[in-house]
Amino acid sequence: MNTHLSAKLFYSVFLAGFLISSAAVASESNELYKLSEGDILEVSVWGEESLKKEIRVLPDGSITFPLAGRVEVGGTTTPEAEKRITEKLKTYLPDPQVTVVISNTNGNLVYVIGKVLKSGPILLTSPLTVLQALSQAGGLDKFAEADELKVLRSTKNGSSVISVNYNNLIQGKALETNVLLKTGDTILVP
Repeated sequence: MNTHLSAKLFYSVFLAGFLISSAAVASESNELYKLSEGDILEVSVWGEESLKKEIRVLPDGSITFPLAGRVEVGGTTTPEAEKRITEKLKTYLPDPQVTVVISNTNGNLVYVIGKVLKSGPILLTSPLTVLQALSQAGGLDKFAEADELKVLRSTKNGSSVISVNYNNLIQGKALETNVLLKTGDTILVP
């Protein structure tokens, strides 16, 4: 009976953690996608067939578009990228109507390194938390320091470090550290 109660308690805590995590993902996923290096864009100008191009965002966050030249789009949303391209085209066209469509999010990566079974990049095709990324990496290996995990994140103000205690998470504690990952995040498993 005691084992049965422990299993029910674990399931209840796990379910509560999942629901809290899902709610956090839902609220944070309302943000517009920010363009990243490696993303492929279809850029077109209405009424100008010669100005329809498929372009990859370069490692420096820029694209090169006819007449507009080099345009910084890394870290912007598609509407912001459209405005930047439009401004540059106004020199040559009276009222350019620019459309930017994301055709591939190859630049939308997070990385898992250290003592996991499969380290490397993970493509973010949907919202992803730390535990989900570790699951895709095959889990921790037996020598990992499960209470010393870190998420390294680049921000406008430099880099930040988010501490994650894996043991607490799988016990349903410190669920706020099961953060929603952002493009470029690195999970470090010592």
